[in-house]
Amino acid sequence: QVQLVESGGGLVQAGGSLRLSCVASGRTFGASAMAWFRQAPGKERDFVAVIMSGNTYYTDSVKGRLTISRDIAKNTVYLQMNSLKPEDTAVYYCAAGPLGPILGGHYNYWGQGTQVSVSS
Repeated sequence: QVQLVESGGGLVQAGGSLRLSCVASGRTFGASAMAWFRQAPGKERDFVAVIMSGNTYYTDSVKGRLTISRDIAKNTVYLQMNSLKPEDTAVYYCAAGPLGPILGGHYNYWGQGTQVSVSS
């Protein structure tokens, strides 16, 4: 049984930083695509960042502030979040096992989400 478990969310003031982690178990993902999505209250779940074979892609609103990375040996993906803004407030989800384009929302495995709240 594959599980993705996120951690590291919390409440931070604007301009602050957080580091999210997502640990995968039940399957080794190696260098295959692992991604972060987020869902703000009342909105759809949106793509944030993805890493695959050492390449990274970001949605425009987070470029230069959020950084995705991974530790293949630990089967873990990270999201370093700097210069946080109130509009970054959302539940952040880890995803793996893409079923379509890696920037799309079709992944086989999802974590339970971790709340990030940024106060102004």
